[in-house]
Amino acid sequence: MDDLARVERLTDLADLLRPAAIRAAATLGVADHIAAGVHDAKELARLCKTRAEVLDSLLRYLVSLELLGRNEDGGYELRYAAGPLLTGHPSSLREALRLDGVTGRSDMALVGLVHTIRTGEPAHVGLFGRGYWESLNEDSAYVEAIERASLGQLVFDAEIVSDAYDWSAVGSVVDVGGNTGAILTSLLHGHPHLEGTLVDLRSVTRVAAKNVADAGLQDRCEVVAGSFFDPLPAGRDVYLLSAILGDWDDEQAVAILRRCAEAAGEAGKVLLADVNLDVVMKGDDAARMELLLRAMMPSPVRTVEQLKRLGREAGLRVTWEGPVTPVRSLIEFSA
Repeated sequence: MDDLARVERLTDLADLLRPAAIRAAATLGVADHIAAGVHDAKELARLCKTRAEVLDSLLRYLVSLELLGRNEDGGYELRYAAGPLLTGHPSSLREALRLDGVTGRSDMALVGLVHTIRTGEPAHVGLFGRGYWESLNEDSAYVEAIERASLGQLVFDAEIVSDAYDWSAVGSVVDVGGNTGAILTSLLHGHPHLEGTLVDLRSVTRVAAKNVADAGLQDRCEVVAGSFFDPLPAGRDVYLLSAILGDWDDEQAVAILRRCAEAAGEAGKVLLADVNLDVVMKGDDAARMELLLRAMMPSPVRTVEQLKRLGREAGLRVTWEGPVTPVRSLIEFSA
C-alpha cells in the first residue's frame, strides 16, 4: 500500500461526517417524511424545520452513501439500505441514532473517548463536564426522549429479581434508581401483596409516574424524585438496586449502598441485582465493546466477590445469595 492509499484509508476510517450525517437524518425524521410521499427538498426542509439549502446538501450526501436516490423529477426517494431509519421499520434504528434521544446523547460523548482512556471516567464527563444522568435530568427536553425509550422490557436476566427472591414475607420495596419503572411494575404485577416506591431523578420520574398509572398500579406504587446519593425514603422492607452500580466507581457505589443501608435500618434488606457485562465484552468484537462500555460506565464488570466487598465497606453483611447468570447476580444484604 503506497503512502497516498494509506492516507486515504486512514482519513476514511477517521471520518466523522458519515455518522454525523446519518444521525442528523435520523434526528430530523427525513426517512419518515420521504416514505410519507414528500420528495421535494424545500418541502422536506419545511417539515424538518431546517434551512432548505443545508438540508439539500445533507440529502445529496445521503445519495452518495446510497441511502437515498433521485427520481425522474429530481426529488429524493428512499433506497433499500435506508429502511432502518424509518420509525416503523421492524429493525428500526431511528431512536438509537437520533441525537435528541437517550442513546444518541450517550453516543455523542464518544468524541471525548480520550478522557476515558486517560482517567477511566465516562467520556460524557470529559466532554460535557457532568455525568450522563445529570445531563438528562437537568435538561427538560430529554423527558420526551426518555419516554420514547421507555419500552417496559426486562433485560439482562432481570426476571430473576421477581422469580428467584422470596417476596412472600415482604410488604414494601423501594426500587432505588428504578428508571421508568419496568422492573418495579413487573414486580408488583407478579406479587400483588407488595407496595412499591420508585426513586429516581426528576426527568425520569415524570415518565415513571405515567408508566405506573398506565399499569394501573398508582394505588400501590409511589414515585419519588430524588438522588440515591441523598437520604432515601426510610423504613421499607427491601431496597432494590438493579443494574445501578456499574455506572459508578467503587467510592460512589459504596456511598449508594450506605444510603440504602441507612434507609433500611436494622429490620430492612438491601437487594443488589447488579449486572456484569464481562460476557458482552468477549468475542471477536471484544475491544470495540470494551471501549464502548468503558466510555459510558466506569465499572461494567464486577464479580460477585467484588460486589460483596463493596457491601462490606458500606457496613452491610450478606444474608442470602441468589442465582448468578452470565450477566446478573442477586445478593441480599442486611445492616
